[in-house]
Amino acid sequence: MEISAKYNPSDIENKWYQHWLNQKYFRSVPDERPAYTIVIPPPNVTGVLHMGHMLNNTIQDVLIRRARKQGFNACWVPGTDHASIATEAKVVKLLAEQGIPKSSLTREEFLKHAFEWKEKYGGIILQQLQKLGASCDWDRTRFTMEPSLYEAVVDVFVDLYKKGLIYRGTKMVNWDPAGQTTLSDEEVIFKETPDQLYYVIYKGVDFDGELMVATARPETIAGDVAVCVNPNDERYQGLIGKKVMVPLINREVAIIADEYIDIEFGTGVLKVTPAHDINDYNIGLKYNLPVIDTLNADGSISEAGQLFVGQDRFIARKQWVKALKEAELLSKQENYVHNVGYSERTDAVVEPRISTQWFMNMQDFMKKNPEVLSSVMNDEINFYPSKLKNTYRHWMENVKDWNISRQLWWGHRIPAWYSTTGEWVVAKTADEAVIEFAKQGIVVAATDLTQDPDVLDTWFSSWLWPISVFDGIGEHADKTELNYYYPTNDLVTGPDILFFWVARMIMAGYEFEGKMPFKNVYFTGLIRDKQRRKMSKSLGNSPDALELIEKFGADSVRMGLLLCSPAGNDILFDETQIEQGRNFCNKIWNAFRLIQGWETKEGNPTKAADQAKTVMVSRLNNTLKEIEQLFKEFRLSDALMAIYKLIWDDFCAVYLEVIKPPYGEAISSITRKEAQDILQELMSLLHPYMPFISEEIVHLLTDGKSETLVLSAYPVKKTDSAEQSSTEALQLVTEIRNTRNTRGLSPKEVLNIWVPNAAKSILGLLDFVEKLANVRIHPDTDTKPLNGMPVIVGTHEIWVELHVEIDVAKEREELEKEKVYYDGFIASVRKKLENERFVQNAKPEVVDVERKKLSDATDKLLIIGKRLSQLQ
Repeated sequence: MEISAKYNPSDIENKWYQHWLNQKYFRSVPDERPAYTIVIPPPNVTGVLHMGHMLNNTIQDVLIRRARKQGFNACWVPGTDHASIATEAKVVKLLAEQGIPKSSLTREEFLKHAFEWKEKYGGIILQQLQKLGASCDWDRTRFTMEPSLYEAVVDVFVDLYKKGLIYRGTKMVNWDPAGQTTLSDEEVIFKETPDQLYYVIYKGVDFDGELMVATARPETIAGDVAVCVNPNDERYQGLIGKKVMVPLINREVAIIADEYIDIEFGTGVLKVTPAHDINDYNIGLKYNLPVIDTLNADGSISEAGQLFVGQDRFIARKQWVKALKEAELLSKQENYVHNVGYSERTDAVVEPRISTQWFMNMQDFMKKNPEVLSSVMNDEINFYPSKLKNTYRHWMENVKDWNISRQLWWGHRIPAWYSTTGEWVVAKTADEAVIEFAKQGIVVAATDLTQDPDVLDTWFSSWLWPISVFDGIGEHADKTELNYYYPTNDLVTGPDILFFWVARMIMAGYEFEGKMPFKNVYFTGLIRDKQRRKMSKSLGNSPDALELIEKFGADSVRMGLLLCSPAGNDILFDETQIEQGRNFCNKIWNAFRLIQGWETKEGNPTKAADQAKTVMVSRLNNTLKEIEQLFKEFRLSDALMAIYKLIWDDFCAVYLEVIKPPYGEAISSITRKEAQDILQELMSLLHPYMPFISEEIVHLLTDGKSETLVLSAYPVKKTDSAEQSSTEALQLVTEIRNTRNTRGLSPKEVLNIWVPNAAKSILGLLDFVEKLANVRIHPDTDTKPLNGMPVIVGTHEIWVELHVEIDVAKEREELEKEKVYYDGFIASVRKKLENERFVQNAKPEVVDVERKKLSDATDKLLIIGKRLSQLQ
């Protein structure tokens, strides 16, 4: 069979992914095996694949593929989120382009358009994830507004309301004028914003003089109902209780006093506008002040604003400034930088707004479910990196009530029902609402009831995701699947939604199932460009994810992203990392072609080939042991690098180099079969990271007779008696190569070396070392050749014959440097081992490693001292 000279990822990747789908390899149903479960962080139906998605889903795929190969019943549940604000904005924009304003439609008509849009565009990102190689159980794809999940959200709302954890109240909330909906505190992003501070004159009514008020928002002056000073501010103590005139509005307001006022800020006088600032609102409540709302829902000036009615708030600000100047009521203005809240979804400046909304009582919820905090702090749920535990604790200990209602049509409609006379109840359906009204002695017909027009916060459905995807919510829910797959194992997400989603899923897990929703949370970092800027379309620094896959192949993209992605740390993306992935694919492909291209002959392997196999198997075992620990610590990037080095260095540069026959000669058929078997095992190890090339190579190696790598057993470490000898043999090769480089010796020149008889581990691999290092080994203890120099391997002194004169002074200088290094190293290790807390608290194997370090370093120091004495 002819093998392509070049690795062509596009043909191979499309072929294998379709094959995996056709064979249902990713399908999971409960059986006798232990479950391993991941639920995908559901991307918005509005989304398209970007770099963050690729990193996040590649990590999930590595975890799920590895678990599947380890014999777990691996279930990766995909799905999408309805994304209330973002989707409604998309649909409204689309309709506007067709000349259809939202206001011209009924709710039902609008939702029909929205669902049509969702059916057409909503699954794009999931299709794109398939290009990446994501091994989700696509038969399980869920959508947060599909009927059963919709019903689950309504059931939860009713349940929490009956428990007293949801209430309806009038409060100051965050208002998004662009989306025309409320936002939770977590959906408001604060940014340092350059602004102007205006010093406005308020003339005295019952006293001669005036007060100067510093404000950044002159457009809200019409809503002023008082001015406030600090009672301890001597400048204004005589004016407390007197009145001033609101500029341009000519309304008299009182001067009140409260210690909240910062004497040092501005002029020490605050305009009190309860409708437009949370602190003013609280002062208004305290002093029973009226509320004048000068802004409409869209951020324009309301009738109550009196001036510039209908103008956008920011245009009105300029007009207010102009009018104040003309009336000589603006003393001065100056540059001012302050934190301004922006909508996380629309990027509009958020307005404080007094509104009647639905809230979840978070303090009572946390009292009822203390495990929400303790499970994370006690590492029952593990965070990677663990530093985010403190962030989580701070939020949980200072959590505020969750505003869960949104003024939108796209979403889960709040199950509250209103009578024609204004009474209301919470119930799942209108018929159930009639029963609830009857309990209050109110007789109504279902047809006379009106359902609350608002929908629930998107996160109020997402927080149920690990439970609801298995249809585990509801009085009559069949919990067979939930009991098998829940709690899930690992969650991979970004730290930016730690509060939006992760914390709330933990809350839902303990409230509705009495246990954690997952055991581990792996937080990916934020992908930035080489200049450390956040990737965005506006900056033009965010590469098209699908174009990268098209250009380099999915395996190359997966590898490039993972090599630079330690948990929780930002990733500096550079396309050269993807090129490294492509180079690795080419390296593997060329190694495969080399092996397949060898002519074979009957006969036993050479001694060098036998020994090379011993070393390679030892290196494989050692890497498997290392990887096992790295996966326990979720150091997936380091695990991939270990596999990369195993294949590139140990297999290609060492093993194949030793076993390859001289040019034009055949190789033992046994040796070639061993090389094929080792390559097959390496591909199985690599498969979770790079599934396509690994599957293709194993298929070709075995003529299609092997089990798919998707399901075949993951390599496991075996008993390894050759670890030390392999390590020392490879170290000797490195030392000889270093000696050639420093002495300017040709790699083609055969060097004589004398290995002490005590170095049995090295002598047992004599042929391997001779071929790889191009040396002739003389087993001997005492010979020290003229013009020879020692190299230290482990605790052995090995002499290399040189055909150049040794510079004794330079040799001593180098040895003295090594002596200083080992003196310091030994001192630091001894200090650690003399620390009782370290010895008592560290794992025994960690302490053993430190003791081994001390022993080896001490032996090396003795050899250095011996060599120095020889150079006297």
